[in-house]
Amino acid sequence: MRIGSRDPTREAAWGVPTGGGMKDLVDITQPLRNGVPPWPGDTEFSFEPTSKLGEDGSVVNVGKFVASCHTGTHIDAPYHYDDDGKRVHELDLALYAGMAKVIEVSGAGSIGESELREHEFDGVPRLLVKTGAWTERSEFPETIVYFRTDAAPFLASRGVRLLGTEMPSVDPIQSKDLPAHHALHDHNIHILEGVVLDEIEPGDYELIALPLPLRDADGSPVRAALRRKDRESGAAH
Repeated sequence: MRIGSRDPTREAAWGVPTGGGMKDLVDITQPLRNGVPPWPGDTEFSFEPTSKLGEDGSVVNVGKFVASCHTGTHIDAPYHYDDDGKRVHELDLALYAGMAKVIEVSGAGSIGESELREHEFDGVPRLLVKTGAWTERSEFPETIVYFRTDAAPFLASRGVRLLGTEMPSVDPIQSKDLPAHHALHDHNIHILEGVVLDEIEPGDYELIALPLPLRDADGSPVRAALRRKDRESGAAH
């Protein structure tokens, strides 16, 4: 096979979409732009061109950006809230790609075992919780639909390893001791924050939300996407 050419048969055997599968991916990432609201007091995101094609002899366009590790859609490494916790480069990438389920919990000020019991997700390793509580993302939310500590052991008992939320945190904005972060960590559940589920229906999906290999970092922005799963075969389509 010529280098650079496609082999549809081999791609199908490897599980690579061959029928325009990229169109089946739904982006659930907050766009990064100047003015995106940071966590209060954290570094604001900024992007600016540093070199312009055709100006001052430049042969390319080049830009730079400055951002917090917790800008927009991002993962928290345990080191974010525990000095002895793993840092981003030490995390298992497999946590952030694979079978996932989206459930909807609307109208609750917080989420714990009682709200989660209303949903079926046994054996689901990655759970994304849609609340519809933050849709105006040009402004930082005044309140957060947070997770109570009793959510963590219940999620762990169902096999959840990654919890995703639309909110910028799993804890209340005013929290100083971050009980949900610590409870999830104690039950070996990792955290994905700031996903955009406005147009996503509850159901089974494939999730891709890989962090950057930021050595020693406490978090990382991700490009998160979902692909709907076939209910009968479980295959992505």
